[in-house]
Amino acid sequence: MKFFIDTANINEIRRAKELGILDGVTTNPSLVSKIGRPYREVLTEVAKEVDGPVSAEVISIEYDGMVKEARDLAKIRDNINIKIPLIEEGLRAVRTLSSEGIKTNVTLCFNSLQALMAAKAGATYISPFIGRLDDIASEGMEVVDEISTIYANYGFETEIIVASIRNPLHIKHAALIGADIATIPFDVFQKIIKHPLTDIGIARFLEDYKKIPK
Repeated sequence: MKFFIDTANINEIRRAKELGILDGVTTNPSLVSKIGRPYREVLTEVAKEVDGPVSAEVISIEYDGMVKEARDLAKIRDNINIKIPLIEEGLRAVRTLSSEGIKTNVTLCFNSLQALMAAKAGATYISPFIGRLDDIASEGMEVVDEISTIYANYGFETEIIVASIRNPLHIKHAALIGADIATIPFDVFQKIIKHPLTDIGIARFLEDYKKIPK
């Protein structure tokens, strides 16, 4: 499984990158708004910082606007791919952009049939939002499991990015299902590294080391 970080904060990206396990970045206007700098400026900085894919989201919800924005954002750097909302106009835009060789991440996916349509339109990535489904008492991971099965049934190459991750269990379940990618907030990155028994073990080793004759 590949690990992306879901942030626009360059310091969080650098810290995740230092771990040696960062494969890419996902961003959106909400995340960039927290930085307090121009949208394109932040995306450019992020794309330069990492070698892997960086998802940059369009603002328009109309076909012509999405395509125009996508073409412009794709010029920032070769590793930029374009986040397109899973709506009718978005699927049209994905087909056009795919035919032009522009990689797309279809976002705000909430069921497996939406994911099937995105794959047929030529999406590079599909992002099911599992945390938001859990919030309304739906089983987000069931949707990921269904998407994984459908894609395997028909040989779609669209990669599954498990998004809206809220806790380490989401990552574990996604990995067990066989999802391609998990995009993880920085605070959850920190949680999956830590375990109380690890901390206890280190404390004991250090205490025992002090007892060794010098």
